[in-house]
Amino acid sequence: MTQDDYSPFTRMFMERLRTLAAGGKAQLKRNAGKPLAEARDSLALFYRLLPSGVHPAQEEWYFLVATLYPLADEGQAGNLGDSLRRAAGDNNRKGVDRRVEILLDADASQLPFHLRQSIRFLKSNDVSVNWPRLLEDVLQWNHPRHYVQKQWARSYFADPAQANKEMAAEAAGQAQ
Repeated sequence: MTQDDYSPFTRMFMERLRTLAAGGKAQLKRNAGKPLAEARDSLALFYRLLPSGVHPAQEEWYFLVATLYPLADEGQAGNLGDSLRRAAGDNNRKGVDRRVEILLDADASQLPFHLRQSIRFLKSNDVSVNWPRLLEDVLQWNHPRHYVQKQWARSYFADPAQANKEMAAEAAGQAQ
């Protein structure tokens, strides 16, 4: 996905996060993985970052990504499954496999906790995150087809070349 493939809301939100001062990032980081209702001293900041027109039902997901954003560097390649595959390497693959399985099975209420753990794991392994893609993915986490979970699983567990072909075929099927 290129930057142009993301929704205008995602592009605007990510640009605002990128230009946020260190103090604002620290403020968000202190709320990493918490629900919006439990936010401490960051509601005003968050609502200044949030683009006008975002549906209220999506605010929790935007807040989640905003609070996780300061935890890891930004990269442009792939989805979270790709990032986790790069971080797993060969040494601790079995443990990361289990972590990824748990993440993929997480429901909406469990996702913030498991996602925060995954992002911290990526940071500890110096692996970047494609933040716009992550935002777009978590916004679709509850889709009945679970296509985000399938894409992450393919990217992590499958041969990378084969996973890219399958994702392209699935994306073509969704566009119809």
